[in-house]
Amino acid sequence: MTERSQGWYHQMLRIRRFEERCAEAYSAGKIRGFLHLAIGEEAIAVGAMACLTPDDAVIATYREHGHALARGLSMRSVMAEMYGKKAGCCRGRGGSMHLFDAGRRFFGGNAIVGGHLPLAVGFALADRQLERRNVTACFFGDGAVAEGSFHESMNLASLWRLPVLFLCENNRYAMGTALDRHQAEPRLYLKASSYRVPGAEVDGMDVEAVALAVKAAVDAMREEPGPRFLELLTYRFRAHSMFDPELYRTKQEVQDEMKRDPLTLLAAKARLDVAALEAEVKAELEDAVAFAETSPPEPLDELAWRVTLREDAR
Repeated sequence: MTERSQGWYHQMLRIRRFEERCAEAYSAGKIRGFLHLAIGEEAIAVGAMACLTPDDAVIATYREHGHALARGLSMRSVMAEMYGKKAGCCRGRGGSMHLFDAGRRFFGGNAIVGGHLPLAVGFALADRQLERRNVTACFFGDGAVAEGSFHESMNLASLWRLPVLFLCENNRYAMGTALDRHQAEPRLYLKASSYRVPGAEVDGMDVEAVALAVKAAVDAMREEPGPRFLELLTYRFRAHSMFDPELYRTKQEVQDEMKRDPLTLLAAKARLDVAALEAEVKAELEDAVAFAETSPPEPLDELAWRVTLREDAR
């Protein structure tokens, strides 16, 4: 238990410190565009990724830094992407919202709310057609449940018995709208039953609970193909984005929720000595930042790479 817990804590700490440094770099003007942090939600990415194989597909939202790191993308490549450098995982073209690594079957980073759910169905359908026993893990927020693409995707996945694991990261606010103000039925896992998809509610602040629930779902899907739905109850400690004035919730509410910090809970439960892990993560992070800041941007003469077709290919 201790070794496994230490591994989980290490991964969550990497994500937490990475995002904290990104917030600093953004405020200093070194990272541009949009920046959505998942500080407080680290247990979901880490617990879920621990149950997937390298052949499984993963697709996520624009709040995906933690998913990318937990999936195995190097901190150097992700930080360089945040800085818009050529050494980034997308050559600096995707930035914060579009991290991608086909080699690790990590397919984004998608900016449109709910827009990636049909893609998850497509990945699962492709695996079915190729007779592969892979699972597609699709992460999305509670706000996506209000989108038509959610219902279309759930319906098709159920009709075709596709192995899509729908992982709803319910942080209780769709941007700045509280859950009970945008959902008539706030218990989101119940919606899965209308599509005859098994659903369950999970404590998304407990990495062990996430891992157990995801493992059970994935194991069941490999034995009997068909979708599963997990509602992972979590809470983001930072605003929706760096531009968000955060007027929709009180500071006291956030402080109360921070008492259930997934890192603090795990460290106390497993009685971990975190000092050495902090030092290790700090060294990795400093290396990643130095790498990003000293890496060159993409040369101007390469900007059309994979954008325009060659004359002989038209």
